[in-house]
Amino acid sequence: MIYQSAQDWQEACEKRVLFYGMSGLGKTHLANLLRAAGGWFHYSIDYRIGTRYMGELIADNAKAHAMQVPFLRDLLLSDSIYIGSNITFNNLTPVSTYLGKPGDPARGGMPIAEYRRRQEQFRQAEISALLDTGYFIERSQRLYGYPHFICDSGGSICEWVDGNDPADPILTELSRHCLLVYIEGSETHTQELIRRFDRAPKPMAYQPEFLDRVWNEYLKQNKCMEGEVDPDDFIRRTYARALAHRQPRYQAMVPWGVSVTADEVAQLRDAADFDRLIAAALARRAPAPI
Repeated sequence: MIYQSAQDWQEACEKRVLFYGMSGLGKTHLANLLRAAGGWFHYSIDYRIGTRYMGELIADNAKAHAMQVPFLRDLLLSDSIYIGSNITFNNLTPVSTYLGKPGDPARGGMPIAEYRRRQEQFRQAEISALLDTGYFIERSQRLYGYPHFICDSGGSICEWVDGNDPADPILTELSRHCLLVYIEGSETHTQELIRRFDRAPKPMAYQPEFLDRVWNEYLKQNKCMEGEVDPDDFIRRTYARALAHRQPRYQAMVPWGVSVTADEVAQLRDAADFDRLIAAALARRAPAPI
């Protein structure tokens, strides 16, 4: 770790952190709080995915739908209109819309083969965006003069790394540049996330092996073909299982950094509170085994 103790952190002139954990526990809120305090550069992994690595895919998908409408088709072919995604730090809908949902096209689904293809595109994009962290630290200092740096990672980071592997290439690279901070939710948080998702189901990224397992089980349990799957029902049923699947993967990442609770994060009011929280997390961190 780049900070071995609370004292290291408190005395550091340049503070660099990467937040990870389930979506909805305060990662982006915390990043916005620090950015508003001044001196902190906010690097959003999801924003980088949606602009640098998947922006063209998202725009082309929108154009493909527009081409099915004669009026819009004529305007596109004559270069009379422009179609692009309006991604912001607080609105990443174009990314989730592109990922989509598998199942019956009449209910907003897509063939499972296409869904898997887009999932793989996202996996590659997220890994690339994570590995860009070092570049953005250097860029934020050189170009803008920011001393401090926040990497706001997506909830699916745990799907592409193995915290139990001391040579994991992604974690090794990230820990060279940032203190990895796990924001841990309680069972109450988990149940609230499930209720929130059930009210408004959204596409998300899955580890390929996990997706294959839950998809095949869904088809078998519901005695249906892939074109008969209700897309929203599938992702609703899958969400809670995905959270349970991710939990041990997040926990395996903790020795690479420190952990704080979502309740602790919710109580933060300013950057000074955050400094104290990270110092406390470093102080209570279990020593590495000899």
